[in-house]
Amino acid sequence: MPGSVAPPSLSYELYPPVNREVAESVYHSIEQLADTSPDYVSVTYSGTPARRAQSLALIEHLVTQTKLRPLAHLTCVGESAQSLRVLIRRFIALGVRGVLALRGDLPQDPQGWRGEFPFARYLIELIRQVEDEHAASLAGGRLGVGVAAYPHRHPESPSFEHDIEVLLGKQRSGADYAITQVYFQPEDYRGLLAAARRAGVCIPIIPGIIPLNSLRRLNRLAALTGVQPDPILAHALQSATSDAERHRIGVRWAVDLARAAFDDGAPGLHLYTFNDHRGSLDVIEQLQLPGARSTLAQSWAAHSGA
Repeated sequence: MPGSVAPPSLSYELYPPVNREVAESVYHSIEQLADTSPDYVSVTYSGTPARRAQSLALIEHLVTQTKLRPLAHLTCVGESAQSLRVLIRRFIALGVRGVLALRGDLPQDPQGWRGEFPFARYLIELIRQVEDEHAASLAGGRLGVGVAAYPHRHPESPSFEHDIEVLLGKQRSGADYAITQVYFQPEDYRGLLAAARRAGVCIPIIPGIIPLNSLRRLNRLAALTGVQPDPILAHALQSATSDAERHRIGVRWAVDLARAAFDDGAPGLHLYTFNDHRGSLDVIEQLQLPGARSTLAQSWAAHSGA
């Protein structure tokens, strides 16, 4: 565990359910994850207008039906400045106080409209502008703005060094923290952190980790992110003879990554759940993270009151 007085952060990522049948499963996972008292739960936001409506519905469910704090994803690809303003205002009205500002996936059609903002840093600046306009309703507070960080070169980037400069630009535009794309080796996070700090990035960089329990999901993740699967993990999942064994393999791999990240100074942990709570809960149990967070929170509270 990190040596700071403040407890490590804990957060999860959820996908909006595509129909009512799937929604019941997602709501059950939310109930299970809520028992760990995460700092926030991020909700993805992309795709068709119908999918985006489902994201807003899930955020509203979190706000009105649970005690969880939603972190609303927001992508700027295919959006105008005005449509983004409307969405940010909608988030604020719903009670959202955190936004993950992303560029989003470019349209497959090269001639497709990419929107008014080519990069996430412009979206961050817009969020800050809307925030200023709503200072009264926010009680003078700020929206927490997170961004993505890449332990491996982004598929569309000329170099890893360029990605670091992009992250620095996001910080200058007003980002508060970053969450990493998935990675599979401890040195991936360690290298990102070292390179970012050398470049002047000082915002917290939270490792994003997923407990993978199937080779199919690992390959799908690789296709979505452009991150090559770790061959040792892929072989272990392929060689496993039961779902239970694959579950243990994925949890153990995620736990090892998280422990290494904490040793390297990670301020917290963000778990990509794929809407399945079981692996994430096993990861934080093996890390003894709920107990550590509780103990450090009590220590922080006592220190703050001194």
